[in-house]
Amino acid sequence: MTEMFNRAFENLMARDSGPFHLRLFLQPLMATILAIRAGWPDAWQGRPIFFWTLLREPTRTATMVRNLWRIVGKVFLVAVVLDVVYQLIVLRWVYPLETLIVATALALVPCMIVRGIGNRIVTFIRLKQLHDEKRTSLDGSIGMSNNVEVSDSPRSAVGLGKTTKEI
Repeated sequence: MTEMFNRAFENLMARDSGPFHLRLFLQPLMATILAIRAGWPDAWQGRPIFFWTLLREPTRTATMVRNLWRIVGKVFLVAVVLDVVYQLIVLRWVYPLETLIVATALALVPCMIVRGIGNRIVTFIRLKQLHDEKRTSLDGSIGMSNNVEVSDSPRSAVGLGKTTKEI
């Protein structure tokens, strides 16, 4: 059993050189691009972070996994095919568990990380824009009102419900 783990570890570490080593950069890049493309619209619509939804709402897991597969499925399948070809050329054998580990590391993990980071960035920008819009709308409504009556009562701005201290 320990021989199998040692062989798997050595095989996984040896993938950074030799044929097809460029895929170790290209496949995470493709997963990242697809994650950004799919994750930002979700974030702009106010949907929660992908990974947290999986943990917090188990009833939505099937839908979320289907959505993940739609986004990264092709990159994952390409990662599986390229790893199988790599194993046949270099190792002269196919090790399915190693293939799944490599494909997951190259496609699924970058996608989930980038979607989470992208969601946080877009949520921050969206909240800042909403805050700025509220401030602008309040400033604009006060500045447009020329007929504000001032009196001694606390509710002196007629129609605005503002006190003299707020104006």
